[in-house]
Amino acid sequence: MTEADPARYGKALRLTVLLGESDQHHHRPVYAEIVHRAHAAGLAGASVFRGIEGFGASSMVHTTRLLSLSEDLPVAVVIVDEADRIRAFLPELEDLTGGSPVLLDEVQTVRLPGRGAPRESGGAGA
Repeated sequence: MTEADPARYGKALRLTVLLGESDQHHHRPVYAEIVHRAHAAGLAGASVFRGIEGFGASSMVHTTRLLSLSEDLPVAVVIVDEADRIRAFLPELEDLTGGSPVLLDEVQTVRLPGRGAPRESGGAGA
């Protein structure tokens, strides 16, 4: 596997939306609404990651530690797809984010063989 192998390496855009777990849109968590809108838009995939501690604009630290249980932990929604598809999706976020940070990063994708897929070269496990 070399970086010159165009079938394995590609360019994409990563969209990250940083939210509070308790952020709501029409009685539904904002992170869930973003995931469902991304799915409806046909994006490659979306994941939600729950943080264990953090703070934002309020400067209040939210944590999972037992002595200070929080119901508003930090949440990150991450979506990776082609740049034009991510940029076309951005208007879907306008009524959801409420000033929350929305980040765009250029990333490089790597396609690795999955389980049961034939390997290109002989070696251990081939």
